[in-house]
Amino acid sequence: MTLEEDRAAAQRETIASPFQSGVMQIEPGWIDYNGHLNMAYYNVLFDRAIDEMWAELGIGPDYLKSRGCSTFTAECHVRYLREVQLGDPVRVDVYLIQADDKRLHTFEELRHAEGGWLSATSENMSVHVDMSLRKAAPFPADIRAGIDRVVTAHAAVPRPEGIGRSVAMPTGRASVRS
Repeated sequence: MTLEEDRAAAQRETIASPFQSGVMQIEPGWIDYNGHLNMAYYNVLFDRAIDEMWAELGIGPDYLKSRGCSTFTAECHVRYLREVQLGDPVRVDVYLIQADDKRLHTFEELRHAEGGWLSATSENMSVHVDMSLRKAAPFPADIRAGIDRVVTAHAAVPRPEGIGRSVAMPTGRASVRS
């Protein structure tokens, strides 16, 4: 193992349960005509938090440069629970729920950084990709070992509400008009 890989492995040992992003600010251009954060920018905030965690896991931009691999989002389910507005400081808690040879299942909670209240959640499936082939590929053994340690650590904390939810109309409430 190289010195860089050794440092990355040591860093993966210290990822919090759950991982907590740095504080981010809602930007003026993200506010829609309803006066709150446009739905698309929730995904920007979630993505920035994932980028922070991936860097700590050793699969961020440096990983792409050194090993020619990255991750792609394969599926995403966002729930909008409470609006955030211009100037609100926010942070994202990220839970690494499961992993296998090629995939990572995460659950993220966007919270007001001062009030602590939950604004939105995002559940995602990411795929590890060999960028030279642009195809799914297994994680290298050292990366997978670090991922497994984080999955184990995150499994020891209470699971947030909402994991595994699907989009559906509640039964008995839907009305059909002709």
